[in-house]
Amino acid sequence: MGSRRSFIEKVTVSAIGLPLLYNPSNLLAATSEQYDGPVLRVAIMGLGSYGNRVAKAMLDCKKAKLVGVISGTPSKIEEWRKAYDIPERNCYNYYNFDNIKDNPDIDAVYVITPNGLHCDQTIRVAKAGKHIICEKPMGINAGQGQKMVDACKAAKVKLLIGYRMHYEPKTVEVIRMRKAGEFGELKFFQGQSGFVIGDPAQWRLNKELAGGGAMMDIGIYSINGARYMLGEDPIWVTAQETKTDPVKFKEGIDETIQFQMGFPSGAVANCLSTYNMRNLDRFFMTGDEGWVEMKPSTGYGPIKGRTHKGELTRPHITHQTLQMDGMAELIFEDVEPIVPVDGEEGVKDMKIIDAIFEAVKTGGKVEVKV
Repeated sequence: MGSRRSFIEKVTVSAIGLPLLYNPSNLLAATSEQYDGPVLRVAIMGLGSYGNRVAKAMLDCKKAKLVGVISGTPSKIEEWRKAYDIPERNCYNYYNFDNIKDNPDIDAVYVITPNGLHCDQTIRVAKAGKHIICEKPMGINAGQGQKMVDACKAAKVKLLIGYRMHYEPKTVEVIRMRKAGEFGELKFFQGQSGFVIGDPAQWRLNKELAGGGAMMDIGIYSINGARYMLGEDPIWVTAQETKTDPVKFKEGIDETIQFQMGFPSGAVANCLSTYNMRNLDRFFMTGDEGWVEMKPSTGYGPIKGRTHKGELTRPHITHQTLQMDGMAELIFEDVEPIVPVDGEEGVKDMKIIDAIFEAVKTGGKVEVKV
């Protein structure tokens, strides 16, 4: 479906058949313009803290709108109905949401539930004929991820993963610099992702619902970050686990994992994922002609960074606002972000996580084929 471009700039691609690429460079200037194209009508499944964050961010979207909710908690549905003016006909619970197949007012469902529920819920949404945006990690292992991809292809709907950083302006600028060769031959990436987790009874510390611990929640940022910063996929991993509190971090729930990745070019990555250390949100990458440090690198607040050329100065715009408008363009106009956000991209991260968990168990180097 075509529309007049007004929120973000299309990049002209000279090769016929190549996808249009999302470019946030003129984003601030464009936000004041009137938009008259298609709007992606979204129902959010899972009305927790991150669902609330996405809903609030969507108030500033021009190409996506919150129109429905799916929740197991009636009181939350009522609160959201009032807060976001959602019609009762667009409200569902976890038992009856298959009925969205008969609702022409909903184009897509954003699945923001515990990891262990993603696979089944995504497949149900696909069978209902709606596009899916699934929060990361897309499942609890690569097998689940592939099932989701296959189901969406069979249903002829799009499956997108909530990679908000693929739309973040400073991150996009670093990737542009890398593609332009401004760092030279890349040698090393370091990713530090972690915080001290609170309530021991929360679902993130439940193996059945989370599929793991810190690695599934926060370590995935360093995995995905290494891939988009270096522009390669790893071919091997090694990993070591440290657990200081086996009561809080039960069997199958990782507290701290240090992991290493090797890439086809010879570049290496050294990363840390933890639920027991504060203030860890940093990426560093160096090549033979330049370097970049981002700190914070993936947090919700303004991303900050500097390179050998100076400070990164791209504007801060709420990540989820950019993400949802960008994903609307992808669904309606095939405008691709600078790094993919499709289900196949999510499966790659899941394969790497599977390999890291295997390396922790075996103590050896594990080959990765993404």
